[in-house]
Amino acid sequence: MGVVTTDQQDIKREKILEAAHHRFLHYGYSKTTMNEIAGDISMSKALLYYYFPDKSELYIAVMRKLANDYLKSLTDNHMDDLREVFIFQVNTHHEFIVKNYNFFDYFRLNEQNLPDAIWSIVEQIRMGEAFLLVNAVKAEIEKGGIRPLDNPDEIVDLLLDALHGVRVGAISHKKAKFPRMEHLDEIHTKRLLLIDIFIKGLKY
Repeated sequence: MGVVTTDQQDIKREKILEAAHHRFLHYGYSKTTMNEIAGDISMSKALLYYYFPDKSELYIAVMRKLANDYLKSLTDNHMDDLREVFIFQVNTHHEFIVKNYNFFDYFRLNEQNLPDAIWSIVEQIRMGEAFLLVNAVKAEIEKGGIRPLDNPDEIVDLLLDALHGVRVGAISHKKAKFPRMEHLDEIHTKRLLLIDIFIKGLKY
């Protein structure tokens, strides 16, 4: 009986996360209320608060789910060519941000005061990306496609720093860290160029 109850709780929790994601995505964090989310799935406000004590915890849970889905989309990729692996990662990241752009208004509103739980998820994504790219580099070394490297982990870490540091000229010296929607394509193009430079630098 307990298993059934747990399953039912998991189903309800998933419904809450889906409804919350839909709300955050279309209306942003600040314009979304717990009442609206409860109403979307015909759930009492009291029951919603049983699962998630406040809106910020619900937002973090949705972000954790999005992060897991994003990393799964990367791990489901079975490309062998190093350049294709890196381009796939950049393209998938770009599509993920574009698709969920309004969801991330929380970042823009709280750039100077993001909770530790958010940073933990960001670090989880970074580690997942690095793990996949390091493995791709090591596999390419074994195939003889690029020169041997003593420190593939450090090189990939540096590349990720460079990729995430790409900005467009208009905002490169401003404090805002989260890019505006109209800048995403230009940032994406620059990241692809950076990948080409990086791969060429690893060749014999």
